[in-house]
Amino acid sequence: MSLALTVNGGARSLAGVTANPVTISLLAGGNDPAALKFATDLAAAFTKANPEITVKVNTRPGGTDGDNLVKTRLATRTMDDVFFYNSGSLMQALNPDSQLVDLSGQPWAKLLTRDFKQAVSTSKGMYGAPSSSTFNGGIMYNKKVYAKLGLQVPTTWVQFISNSQKIKAAGIIPVLVSYGDTWTSQLFVLADFANVSRQVPNWSTMYTSNKAKYSNAPALAGFTHTAEVFNKQLMNKDYATLTFVNALKLLATGQAAQYPMITAIISNVVQANPAQVNDIGYFAMPTDSGTPRATVWAANGAYIPKSSTGDKLAAALKFVAFLNSPAGCGIQATSGTVAGPFAISTCKVPADAPALVADELKYQAAGQTGLALEFVSPIKGPNLEKILVQVGSGISTAQAGAALYDQDVTQQAQQLGLPGW
Repeated sequence: MSLALTVNGGARSLAGVTANPVTISLLAGGNDPAALKFATDLAAAFTKANPEITVKVNTRPGGTDGDNLVKTRLATRTMDDVFFYNSGSLMQALNPDSQLVDLSGQPWAKLLTRDFKQAVSTSKGMYGAPSSSTFNGGIMYNKKVYAKLGLQVPTTWVQFISNSQKIKAAGIIPVLVSYGDTWTSQLFVLADFANVSRQVPNWSTMYTSNKAKYSNAPALAGFTHTAEVFNKQLMNKDYATLTFVNALKLLATGQAAQYPMITAIISNVVQANPAQVNDIGYFAMPTDSGTPRATVWAANGAYIPKSSTGDKLAAALKFVAFLNSPAGCGIQATSGTVAGPFAISTCKVPADAPALVADELKYQAAGQTGLALEFVSPIKGPNLEKILVQVGSGISTAQAGAALYDQDVTQQAQQLGLPGW
């Protein structure tokens, strides 16, 4: 297929500019086994279909370290030709209008969902293609442990704590905490946002205009829940060093029962504990009052930096198109693991998707979902994960941590030039 693109001011044929051998680099979405496998499998399938193009796969850390690496490499024009990264506010923080290639004119763009387009766009362009399914945040849990102990999926926070105490009494880790990967500290807060927006529908608008704070209800709940799990000793003793990959192994094998997490990481269970993948279920973050809503993350994105030009740009565009072709969708379903619905009509949820996907779809069918804050507001302070490690380790109180995060957010909002700050 020949696609038209503009390179150095002139229209050129994509097939024409990639007729000669060219090598491009792809930056994976992390350095964990699942992220590496997805990137390498996709690169291999693409090169097999396009033998004139070689794809070199590189990795990066997760969390804040990975964010900083991406920003630095974009700023120094040393970014890979294609890179996988978050959509939403973290994408907005990359200065996409000046740093990324606008993909809105690509043929596949018209097949995207409205939510995904919003999550990768500014008023000047659309910069990302989906590189995964959507996914939810909440509690991943071991269904066999729940069945063995006669527990019901909780809807209120009191029920969640009660379940956790019964699990602890049975000699099983009630709540997994994996601060060895600091980004995982954020889930009690981030995955609660659909509950916040249910209580105050315009909270994100108020937050963006500096009229709502995390140090006040209802957003404070995520901080207090983080602290309560520590204060009631409902977490694993090695919480400070446990990594999320090892936490998932404990969950899959029934040595632990519950894990506040995003469902996207089920791909690591598919690799490490495939026989137990369907033992893991999902429920939305319980609330103080009940009737929880599932917090939904838009698909991650594939992006092309403006530092990629000429034949490399042509090859990068061809790679991104392949990612969301039927063949690329197949790689996403098999190597990437489906963790929720897709953001483009070319990709379908396979019948053998992990069991927790069916749990997620129940919330969608009931209309009990809401987007994560990072997709409805450009503000996300860079130090949330470090602040929540302090709260979740008993170093800081929930109230103090929330107030500190409000300060962190203020600095970012001012950098973005938002009114009201």
